[in-house]
Amino acid sequence: MKLKVFALVPALIAVFAVGTLLAHHSPSAIFDMKNPVAVKGTLTKVDWVNPHIVILMDSKGGSGTENWKFESNPPSWFKHVDLSRADFAKYLGKEVTVGGVRAVDGSFYGYMTKFTAPDGTVIELDLSGAVGGESKK
Repeated sequence: MKLKVFALVPALIAVFAVGTLLAHHSPSAIFDMKNPVAVKGTLTKVDWVNPHIVILMDSKGGSGTENWKFESNPPSWFKHVDLSRADFAKYLGKEVTVGGVRAVDGSFYGYMTKFTAPDGTVIELDLSGAVGGESKK
């Protein structure tokens, strides 16, 4: 019985590894890197999860309230540049501006490259090379 369990371990590891690789995507496959957007609205949620942090906000648009979702770099990247969930979460319920690039399908979904808080604090990702550049705070 023990032999069967040990034989399954490498197979399970392989299945999870392939799933992880397939789940990761290039930002340019989903986001139009030449279609910048700046959205002003109320920050409603900050998800500090892998593989990317997620910022949710409500913005007033032409057809009423637009529920925007922005993803960005992974939590480990933000930690590396001395930013934490608290740096974003302290603005929950407040009006912020999020800049980035919009999804190719035109939905209310984007990749965050800049976060401007109501007090003027700006967190900006330098995308001069590839997504995931340095942060300017």
